[in-house]
Amino acid sequence: MFPAWLSILASVGMAVGPPLVYADQAYSIVRKKDASGFSRDVCAILLLANITRCFFWLGRHFEYALLIQSFLMIMAQLALLYICTKYNSRLSPENLGVSTRPLSFWQWPTYTQYLEFLAGFILCQAILFLIFGRSTLYVSILGFVALGLESTLPIPQVISNYKQKSLYGFRMSTLIGWVGGDAFKRLSPLQFKVCAIFQLSIDCVIIVQRLYYGNAPPNATLLPEEDDIEQALALDEE
Repeated sequence: MFPAWLSILASVGMAVGPPLVYADQAYSIVRKKDASGFSRDVCAILLLANITRCFFWLGRHFEYALLIQSFLMIMAQLALLYICTKYNSRLSPENLGVSTRPLSFWQWPTYTQYLEFLAGFILCQAILFLIFGRSTLYVSILGFVALGLESTLPIPQVISNYKQKSLYGFRMSTLIGWVGGDAFKRLSPLQFKVCAIFQLSIDCVIIVQRLYYGNAPPNATLLPEEDDIEQALALDEE
């Protein structure tokens, strides 16, 4: 048996540690005044997953430390999203109005649009929970959706690293936080365990990318999509 103070310390670390990891990422973006290299889709996944996880808790009360972690993570990602919007890359789809996503999803130019979407998402979640919240099956599915979505967290960053051929702009402290958080989830309900194993495997891919690509700034040559954006912008100016 662990001493009571050690269990409390572990719970505090579980609740505060993962959200606090993103403070270093935010500081790096503000210092460079450049959000390129960090995928904004990471914010989308964490916000949607943690909002859904809060509704999952209403149906099945897991550890309070993980619930507090969700609240803190939501606040942290809202702040990080604001910083990413403020220091967005000049060639980003948000700034150029060029996006291949339906309704330009999560590539909107203003922070207010993200808040409006999240408010609508919370409202829909609340309505569905009021209707189906007493169903054990629905609550179980809600848990798998929340944790399944969160398990895809490293994938946008893997794609971003591949496109840049570099991990420039992505803080390794963020990856360490992902690995540590996933390790803690293995001691939680089934939904947490299954999704943690998958996410840990993707974390390993980022580690391999770090060894292969390094952390140097990307080449001055534009990436294929950036070249297409520049050409589209030039046509508009003509």
